[in-house]
Amino acid sequence: MIAKLKGLLDETGADWAVIDVSGVGYLVHCSTKTLAALGEVGEACTVYTDLQVSENDMRLLGFAESAERDWFRLLTQVQGVGSKVALAILSALSTAEVQQACANGDAAMVARANGVGPKLAGRIVNELKDKAGALPGGPGPVGVAISHAGSHSADAVSALENLGFKPAVAARAVALAQGELGEGASEGDLIRVALRKAAG
Repeated sequence: MIAKLKGLLDETGADWAVIDVSGVGYLVHCSTKTLAALGEVGEACTVYTDLQVSENDMRLLGFAESAERDWFRLLTQVQGVGSKVALAILSALSTAEVQQACANGDAAMVARANGVGPKLAGRIVNELKDKAGALPGGPGPVGVAISHAGSHSADAVSALENLGFKPAVAARAVALAQGELGEGASEGDLIRVALRKAAG
C-alpha cells in the first residue's frame, strides 16, 4: 500500500491535489486543511496517504500529518461515515478538536462539518469516545483526555497552538501535563509543563 508521497505539488482543486513523484502524478483527495498546508504549486511537499479500494473505485487520500490520517481511518470505521464525510469533518475541525469533541461527547462540534447531521455526529462521538484519550498511531496513550471546551486545558492547547505548535502536538502535550499535574491544575501551570513536553 502507498503510505507516503514526497514530491512536487503539481496541481490543486477544491478537494484534491496532484503530487508529482519523479514524473508520476498521483491524484490525492484531501481536506481543506491539508490543501492549505501543502503550499504553492511547484513547491516540494509530503503527504501521508491512505488507499481506499471498493468494487468500482480506487481512491488515494492525502493528509499533511500522520495524525490526520489516523483520525480519518478511525472516523471511517463508524457506520455511515465514508471518505467524503470524514474529509468534511477534518476540513471543519483540527485533529485536536476532533479528539476534544469525542472525549467530551460534543456532537454539536462534529455537526459543524458539511453533511454531518446531529444523529451521525452523536454516533461518531459515542463510538470514538473511548479512543479519544490517545491519538491513534502515536507513541502511546495520552493519559487524560482534554477537558471541556473553555476549561484550563482547552485554553492551554490554544496557547500552544498560538506559539506555533501543531494542534496534535499541543493537544498531546497538554493532556500529558494534565495527567502529571491533576485536574485542578491552573492554566499557567498546564502551559508551563506542556511547553516542556512539546519541546521535548
